[in-house]
Parts: sequence; C-alpha cells; structure tokens
Amino acid sequence: MKLENIPTIRDLLDIAPEKHNDRAFIKYLRDGAVVERSFSEVRSDSLAFCRKLRNELPERTHIVIISKTTYEYMIAMTGILISNNVAIPVDPDSSAEELSKIMKDADATAIIYEHSMEDRINELKTLYPALSFTFDIGTPEEFAGIYEKYSDASEYASLSDIRMEPEACSLIIYTSGTTGDKKGVMLSSNALVANLMFTPYSDIVVRADVILSILPMHHIFCFVAGYLGPLKIGSCICLNGEMRDLFKNMLIFKPHQIRVVPMIAQALLGRIRAIQAKNPELSPKEAAALVTGGNLDVLLSGGAYLDPALCRAFDEYGIFLRQGYGMSEAGCKITVPDFDCSYESVGRLMDIVDVRIVGGEIQVDTPCRMLGYYNRPEETAEAITEDGWLRTGDIGKVGEDRQLYITGRLKNLIILSNGENVSPEGIENRYMTNKLVKEVIVYADKDVIVAEIYPDEEYAQQAGITDMTASLEEFTEKLNENALPSHIVARLIVRNTPLEKTALGKIKRGVN
Repeated sequence: MKLENIPTIRDLLDIAPEKHNDRAFIKYLRDGAVVERSFSEVRSDSLAFCRKLRNELPERTHIVIISKTTYEYMIAMTGILISNNVAIPVDPDSSAEELSKIMKDADATAIIYEHSMEDRINELKTLYPALSFTFDIGTPEEFAGIYEKYSDASEYASLSDIRMEPEACSLIIYTSGTTGDKKGVMLSSNALVANLMFTPYSDIVVRADVILSILPMHHIFCFVAGYLGPLKIGSCICLNGEMRDLFKNMLIFKPHQIRVVPMIAQALLGRIRAIQAKNPELSPKEAAALVTGGNLDVLLSGGAYLDPALCRAFDEYGIFLRQGYGMSEAGCKITVPDFDCSYESVGRLMDIVDVRIVGGEIQVDTPCRMLGYYNRPEETAEAITEDGWLRTGDIGKVGEDRQLYITGRLKNLIILSNGENVSPEGIENRYMTNKLVKEVIVYADKDVIVAEIYPDEEYAQQAGITDMTASLEEFTEKLNENALPSHIVARLIVRNTPLEKTALGKIKRGVN
C-alpha cells in the first residue's frame, strides 16, 4: 500500500503556524514557571538548529541524540530531521559502553547530549575513536544563543533552504525488545508522517486540546504520536519532565489526554482511589479531578498488556482507557482505539493498514513500514516477507469490525516435548485478574510450566491477606482446574523483588 503526496516533517512545521492560529504548541516548566512556545517559535527554533548542523556538518551525518525530554531536546531532534541528517535517539540511561555499541552499529560519528552526561561522553570518546563531533546542549540560555546566531536574518539563513528526502532514512531507532537484542530500525520521513495520514474511526485522536507528554521521546510511540501527531492536528504538548512530578504537573497543566503504559495507569488509579477513600463524600469524578486537574477524559495505553479490569475501573471515574498497538518496524501505530472498542482488543486497524494472519502470526502491509534494520540484511529478510508484508511476531486474530486481538508472541511460545504449544501470555493474563498479582512471568523449565509472581503487598494488607504464598497457590490450583493439561502451572515462585523491565514497562524474558 502506498500513499500519495505525503507531507514531510518540514512541511508540517511550515504549515502549522497558520493552520493552528499560532497557538501555544509546547509548554514546560522551568524554574517553577510555565514556559510557552508557539508553533511559529518551534518552527523558527528548529530551523535555527538545522542551520547550525548544516554549517558544522556539511555532509549527511548519523547523529546520536541522548537527553531527557526537554524543549531543547525536541528542537535538536527536529533540527536533525529537517537538515537531512539521520537522527538516532538513545535511552538517556545508556552507559558509555552501550552508547559506543550503538554508535558503532549505526555508523554514527556525531552526538548531541545533555550537559549532565559530560563525564559519560568523555568516557565515550575513549571507547569510540570514530566520534568526531560532539555538542553539549548546555543550559537553556546557552542553547537559546543558537536561535539568534542562526536566525532567519542571519548570514546562515539559506542553509535551511533544503528539501527533505522523503524516502531516505531519517531516523534509526533502536528497539528495546524484551530480550536485550537491539536492532536499528530505519524509518523514512514518509514512514513517520504517513503514520498520521489516516482517517480516525472516531474523534479520539484529534479531540485533545492539551496532551501531557510523560513517556520518553526516544521511543517511537511517544515521538510520532506524542509530537508529530500534535504538530499535525494542533494539540498543545506539555512536557512532564521527571516522572516523580507527574501528579503535580497534572494539576498544573490540566491535560485532556495522556499516553501511558499500563503501570502508569495503575499508579494513577491507585492515587485516585486513595483520594476517594479519604474523601468519601466526593463523587468518583470529583475525586479523579483532584488528581488529574479536572479535564482528563482519555488515556491511551501501549507498550505492554493492558488488563481489561483496569479499563473498567477507569470507567467509574469518567476516564476512557484503551490500548493501541504498534511497533517501531511499522513506523509506530498499527491500530488506534476508539470509543466502541472492546476492553480486550488492542484497538481498530487504521484504514491505511492491511492485515493477514499466516500460521497464527499477524502480518501487516503499511506505507509506514521500515526500510529495514540498519546493516542487517539477513534479519531484515526475516522480518519482511518476499511480497513486502511485515511480520509482527505476534499471534492474534482480527474481528469483522477490524478490531485486533493479541494472544501471544511467536518467540515466546513454549514448545513442550510432546509437541504442544503454550502461549505464556495467555496464562499470565489469567493471573493478572487476581489483584494480589502485581507482576507475573510464565516460562518452561525442563518441560514444566513455571509461574513467577511479584505480589502486591499493599493490596494484601488492604485485603487482610497474611499469607500471600498460600493465597497465590490456592489461586493457581483454581486456574489449573480449568486449564488444558499442557497449560497446567506445576511450579509457583513468589518473588520479593520486581521483575526486570524495559523503559516502557515490558517485563524482560529470560533475564529474571
């Protein structure tokens, strides 16, 4: 499937000020005050950074960018993309050694970094001699000097008079995965923007005036849906900063919509319920307003399994919670939830996406598909079929109404010695219906199904459960009563520490 006349990221920047009446586009807190930058200011700041890069890096360069999500980070990322260089956003928690591996894999020779990471970058220079250009974002005041030096009126103005190459690689994003095997997904400008060029099944995507951005921008979900999307439709993005400030910032920015992972949604529900317990005279919506600021009515979840019970719980507070589905290799989104989606589905397929099920696996045809894995032709061939369909690696089915249902991962399938296939996610999802289960992972050990559980001690105290192991053993016995012989959990391990997870909250398999 191809789309014609897809705008570039530069086109979105150029059109936005007039299209959206030059409203505030990005808001953030600095020194206790709210700072606003309009669509035209974001455009001019991004163009200035584009000119700086083209002046100092005249040849097309692969540039790693590592920083927390700040306004300066957003401008630097945009400047890289519209300058026809290649942006490689990296997890800000990456060590110097991890950075060196990624830069070598991606043939990167330049890095833009947050000032607090200076020691790490000095170590990187020793580990990776090919590094030839470094730029310290520095203080906001220092960074702002770029806007003046490389302004529209400067001698460098013409350096931004370039056209993005829509089909060329613009972004290499390293998938975190759940196994630790990171690969660089190459995405073109067309792939990034095409992910926004679909007709929503409802107004859920375009209805939000204010979006609180809390997920890290080095993930494709947050960058495309949480930055490029609002740039196209005119929403205001409020940068949350540190996760510890989430509840304070909700009251400051009063968002209408937040993109979350399930563990953040669970924490939010816990805070609302605590307020309700302390103030029983309040209605559910009033209790929620004291936590969220009063405008929040949509939570969009991704990145990990979302318990339908969590969706139902938020219904009571007038907050719509559903999950979407996507992957870096598909440019971001494959499905989008709408108000008619079931709790169990992962949303409805976008109208620019075709799907087929082959051997139980979901395969998609989308104009947002990656160009391939950088310098990995064999793995690219494994991910993309001969006729151009993307293998998702997920097991599932599609309903007649184009709702998509995920039942497991092909690579996680447990194959027993008798040939039986067991999807661990199905067993895990049944465990998650028990509020005592905070985290769970299911795997096989010598042909025996094992469930490893990190219990919710806070819930156990509230529910008066004094022996969590006994309670979980009793629940396991009930699950086994109705399970297929191949799905019986023969061993239960109760942990006293959380399971190891990725930055998006996915439990890492094979490392716990």
